[in-house]
Amino acid sequence: MTGFDLTDLTASFNGKRVIGPLSLTVNPGDKIALVGKSGAGKSTLIRLIYERINRDSSLIPQDLGLVNALSVFHNVFMGQLDKHPTWYNTLTLARPFAKDKADVLSLLQSLGITEKLWTPAASLSGGQRQRVAIARSLYRNAAVLLADEPVSALDGPMANSVMMQLRDRFTTSIIALHDVDLALNYCTRIVGIQDGQVALDQPSEHLAAADIVSLY
Repeated sequence: MTGFDLTDLTASFNGKRVIGPLSLTVNPGDKIALVGKSGAGKSTLIRLIYERINRDSSLIPQDLGLVNALSVFHNVFMGQLDKHPTWYNTLTLARPFAKDKADVLSLLQSLGITEKLWTPAASLSGGQRQRVAIARSLYRNAAVLLADEPVSALDGPMANSVMMQLRDRFTTSIIALHDVDLALNYCTRIVGIQDGQVALDQPSEHLAAADIVSLY
């Protein structure tokens, strides 16, 4: 599944509506940037979409969802836990298979952190942790990516490199972004969220940065 219809999505916290009712059609091949100020509802929307499509997606949550006590290898390998039997996963915890090590190492190389393969996630910097979560999403190899500010802790060149990889590796993606230039450069469609509603939905080629900044 690379396209889907989201209808009447709603979410409330403490009795206050933070999302919706909101409807959104995601077409196969869409690279959607969710833009808008903090608190507009982008993170909540990502979570609601994930609840709808779950197994068909790779998720990069804002809190990254890493297991601090586990190594970088094992955190990335978690992207495919549900694709293996329990005995395989248990064995991998103690002695990973050569193919899995090679596949994970290749992803870490593309993200510039090969030397961290066996480092516990707890010992990583913010930017390194973000790249581990990105590697996990790539390792899962789903058709759809759902990502919440996946490059916020990365410098300009690395952020651009990562966005390029995410664009090229996933058929369809929905990425919450604060950086307007990254949204315009790497996404084909801009969806602006304001007060839990869709305030903008246009092809990125029809927009300039000034058209989006007002949402912030």
